[in-house]
Amino acid sequence: MARNTEIKARLTRRSDVEDRIVPLADSGPVVLKQVDHFYRVPEGRLKLRQINGEHAELIFYRRSDLAGPKTSHYRRVPIIHPEQLGLLLTDALQLIGTVKKTRTLYLIGQTRIHLDEVEDLGSYLELEVVLTDDQAEEEGQAIAFDLMSKLDITEDDLVEGAYFDHLNV
Repeated sequence: MARNTEIKARLTRRSDVEDRIVPLADSGPVVLKQVDHFYRVPEGRLKLRQINGEHAELIFYRRSDLAGPKTSHYRRVPIIHPEQLGLLLTDALQLIGTVKKTRTLYLIGQTRIHLDEVEDLGSYLELEVVLTDDQAEEEGQAIAFDLMSKLDITEDDLVEGAYFDHLNV
């Protein structure tokens, strides 16, 4: 399974954070409209993601719901027929909710930076430090903490769980 170290933070002044990201970024911005449909599974999370109404992928992941940097183990599979798969998954597993967001993606080294506008929730930042097979989790955490510092994200800004959890609280 692939791994990354990630954090999620609530943003009060998105434009300030984006101004700090731009000079550091190797690429971006890329704007993505994403709709994530979550399904009930015995452990972890399973979502069918539709991107810009053109592409889709099925994503399964396991991670702690703690607020600080944490390791996520995940698998992603491209999907050709998302509507049909969505019906099948709803019949087999039960659809438990949907998250809609506009994501602005930047890359800094091995880190994917997401500036998300989540429908009914607001503005968030996600850092995903994509780990190589031989890279220690602690190295991913160090990269995440370094970027948090450069972007002026404090531990008070960090949030637990997935967007889905905050929509359904």
